[in-house]
Amino acid sequence: MDLAALRQDYTKDALDRDMLDEHPQTQFSKWMQQAQDAQMLEPNAFAVATVDAQGQPFTRMVLLKHMDEKGLVFFTNYESRKAQHLAENNRISALFSWLPLERQVSINGTAEKIPTSESLKYFVTRPFASQLGAWASQQSTVISSRSILQAKLEEMKHKFSSGQVPIPSFWGGFRIKPTSWEFWQGGSGRIHDRFLYTTKEGGWEINRLSP
Repeated sequence: MDLAALRQDYTKDALDRDMLDEHPQTQFSKWMQQAQDAQMLEPNAFAVATVDAQGQPFTRMVLLKHMDEKGLVFFTNYESRKAQHLAENNRISALFSWLPLERQVSINGTAEKIPTSESLKYFVTRPFASQLGAWASQQSTVISSRSILQAKLEEMKHKFSSGQVPIPSFWGGFRIKPTSWEFWQGGSGRIHDRFLYTTKEGGWEINRLSP
């Protein structure tokens, strides 16, 4: 396997300062829409990094399910590893990778639990199987076999056979409140375009970064 020979020159687009919106969330919404228009597989998927008590980073993929002026929201089990990390250290890093468009967006900030009412509003829109899955899985815990998980799922199917599935008390959303956004557009010969938004009083400061 010759990984060193794998090479792709990025030539789809360029990014200049005058192309950027003054607010990063507006710019992000524009790129997210373009990723959807390109019919990418799950354009709302992104990597989330948290840190444990020993300073060890952990990364996993989650799905962006809501965005507003307050931040970006994803959902998880509140007893999961990521949630335990955030309870001790609420700093978080996120990365959206849209390779077909030769783009990335990285976000740093803090995360906080959203109100139960907001989580419930989303939970009731989930498919029945996904609602049951939230109840069946003790996320991040060790299990001896898949059959245990399957048995728990069957138990939940029986328990909620009426189709009315309440939201678990241990499940809900986190809102990422960004302190910085970086927009990355691939460039030919690895001369990429990078722009960093950082918070400043009354708005955002935008700077071009060397690739």
